[in-house]
Amino acid sequence: MSAKLDAIMRIMDAAFDPAFGEAWNRRQIGDALARRDTRCLLDSSPGVAQGFALSRHVFDEEELLLIAVCPHARRHGVATKLLEELCVNARGRGAQRLFLEMRDGNPASAFYDKFGFQQIGLRPGYYRGGANGPIDALTLALML
Repeated sequence: MSAKLDAIMRIMDAAFDPAFGEAWNRRQIGDALARRDTRCLLDSSPGVAQGFALSRHVFDEEELLLIAVCPHARRHGVATKLLEELCVNARGRGAQRLFLEMRDGNPASAFYDKFGFQQIGLRPGYYRGGANGPIDALTLALML
């Protein structure tokens, strides 16, 4: 698990802007990976992990906890491949909906729109690590 954790942390450090406080620390990732209901996908297309998706399955729902792609590998289909695989795997586990939360104003919203995610909720001030104060979280869902 250490090699997987190392790869995830390398991607996380490169992918998440520290100004928003969204990245998880090593302990949070390690704890999530130790859970039976958590799944992790790593994309290692050119041999080195370029992206990952971390999700949690509960009953007939899957929650996308994190998805990240190294900046140099963005716009090359890595996130699309990860999310497509996650959806297939979640359906195979009996999930009917996929949920995620993201900060309001996240440029990834266009990516989720393309997949058909719909906003179903708002959490005011959810992200407290923002450089300019708390940022709202949008809750999105996709029917699988």
